[in-house]
Amino acid sequence: MLKIIIPTIMLLPTALLSPQNLIWTNTTTHSLLIATISLQWLHPTYFPYKNLTQWTGIDQISAPLLVLSCWLLPLMLLASQNHLQQEPLVRKRIFITTLVTIQPFIILAFSSTELTLFYISFEATLIPTLILITRWGSQPERLSAGIYLLFYTLISSLPLLITLLQLHTQTGTLHLPTLELMHPPLTFSWTGVMSGLALLMTFMVKAPLYGLHLWLPKAHVEAPIAGSMLLAALLLKLGGYGIMRVTLLMGPLMNYLCYPFLALALWGALMTSSICLRQTDLKSLIAYSSVSHMGLVIAAGMIQTDWSFSGAMILMISHGLTSSMLFCLANTNYERTHSRILLLARGLQPLLPLMGTWWLLASLTNMALPPTTNLMAELTIMVALFKWSPLTIMLTGLATLLTALYTLFMLLTTQRGALPTHINSVPNSTTREHLLMALHILPMILLMLKPELISGSL
Repeated sequence: MLKIIIPTIMLLPTALLSPQNLIWTNTTTHSLLIATISLQWLHPTYFPYKNLTQWTGIDQISAPLLVLSCWLLPLMLLASQNHLQQEPLVRKRIFITTLVTIQPFIILAFSSTELTLFYISFEATLIPTLILITRWGSQPERLSAGIYLLFYTLISSLPLLITLLQLHTQTGTLHLPTLELMHPPLTFSWTGVMSGLALLMTFMVKAPLYGLHLWLPKAHVEAPIAGSMLLAALLLKLGGYGIMRVTLLMGPLMNYLCYPFLALALWGALMTSSICLRQTDLKSLIAYSSVSHMGLVIAAGMIQTDWSFSGAMILMISHGLTSSMLFCLANTNYERTHSRILLLARGLQPLLPLMGTWWLLASLTNMALPPTTNLMAELTIMVALFKWSPLTIMLTGLATLLTALYTLFMLLTTQRGALPTHINSVPNSTTREHLLMALHILPMILLMLKPELISGSL
């Protein structure tokens, strides 16, 4: 654990002390090395926990998410270079420091076996994210987006803190492996039901569940590219991961508590997919698609079967890479046309043919075309939900159909059709951008060959 966390923390002096012409090279190379070392965590073992210490441990659920968070840091640095080109050196250093600060907290959140440490690191990711959005966002609305993010997260997580304190008084421990071996501490009393709701609510807002998702499109639209990648690929996954961890502690109580959340999650997947069809803003469209995909993850986490957990795990990793890549592509369009409106930035394929290929690949993975891991995840979740209740096939089937529709709409609008009259010439795509897209699509292609690495099972 420490051989990843210590080099990550050493990125801070690297960012603060590197000379001006080497700041991006040093930090990106260093973080790529950390990402490469972190791949060893994917190695499956027969033990429930690897690298188990008193506070942290890595099992089959947290390993893929840890590797994803290490992998995305160099990609966020690669994506931000053009955005920060005009900024003075001090601001570049502060930006990289902010990005790097989030990393140890995310690693701790995904690997902690103690619920108190999980809560602290879960909350600590909020502050650097808020700084990223409110300082480096592109429009004045970034302040209201930051306030939405802050208050949604804080209001939902205070009940969690109270519940954790109560659990500790009741059971004498908050150590996850110990809690899983005990009788479920939450009973059918009012206190038990309220505690169960408080435990789930925090992660429902973070995931986000439909109805509690209003902070997400705002935050995505206003955030700089690194902020969007961070939110879509990692912070939403904290919600899904928390649901998978907490539902295991709740025992029989979950049999009754799952109904409202399942209904909202599946209905939300349908509604947000429909909302995507009439979006005019490209970033907003990709943000709503995240809500739709995470709805399936929440539904799978609620029914607590091996199949559904496996499907949720694969979908979280696949969606993390896909949505991050889509945000990067939207950003390359924005840097050239200075507009996120679909009508003003359409028909770009003749001008940027290679970017058109990346758009096609990202769109195909987003709409879960075979043989991508996205399809494997969606099928696994749909089968698990169908076994739980045959009626769910109507909602999940419709949501899948709408996902294909809005993805094709997005692809055709941005790439095909007549070029708007105000676009005369567009700067060529750069090697940095192609490397960024390749580093997103390569793991997806490799995972198709060995999906059991991320399926949460041996």
